[in-house]
Amino acid sequence: MEYVNPEGLRLDGRRFNEMRQIVAEVGVVSKADGSAVFEMGNTKVIAAVYGPREIQNKSQQKNGHALVLCEYSMAHFSTGDRRRQKNDRRSTELSLVIRQTMEACILTELLPHSQIDIFLQVLQADGGTRSACINAATLALADAGIPMRDLAVSCSAGYLNSTPLLDLNYVEDSAGGADVTVGILPKLDKVTLLQMDAKLPMETFETVFALASEGCKAIAERVREVLQENTKQLEYRRAS
Repeated sequence: MEYVNPEGLRLDGRRFNEMRQIVAEVGVVSKADGSAVFEMGNTKVIAAVYGPREIQNKSQQKNGHALVLCEYSMAHFSTGDRRRQKNDRRSTELSLVIRQTMEACILTELLPHSQIDIFLQVLQADGGTRSACINAATLALADAGIPMRDLAVSCSAGYLNSTPLLDLNYVEDSAGGADVTVGILPKLDKVTLLQMDAKLPMETFETVFALASEGCKAIAERVREVLQENTKQLEYRRAS
């Protein structure tokens, strides 16, 4: 299959360096301390944060730092694959990856003897669910007022038909090419996540990595816009 036509357009009409449309909203779960919905194209994720609160299992307590827990799951209706297992290996792996990424941005030392729970559910899956979950979690943490050293954002890029492609959808992601997922703290210029599912020559990898990093920076701008708009709405409600 030709994933990039001679005019340089992908199957969904995007250029190689174009992201899918991003839609995001915070405060979507009333009983959570913080929550958000994050959409990248047809991929849609909801995040809910509870805490900081007292640690429920004292044996998990960390000296001088908050305990961060994360649970990732996919809704049974999110893909054509009807999942029956509640805790499959991929969900466990992604829960750990996302938790480690969020721990890198949360100022856990300011919340000792406390626990922060992050729940993530994929409502629609069309590629890039890992990145969408990290972006949704960041928005939900900000909505909950959790102190962070920077916004953790994530984006993927791949390499198909000898072309680097930003923000792969499911068809592109399933084509067998290399897929690089990057997570960064943009203001601190730190990489918090780097995963690759196939080998690439160093020169090609650097190109794909740079493309994913630029995607992360664009997402960070969108996340800031959503948070700023939410702050304006809260101020307007208080004033009225």
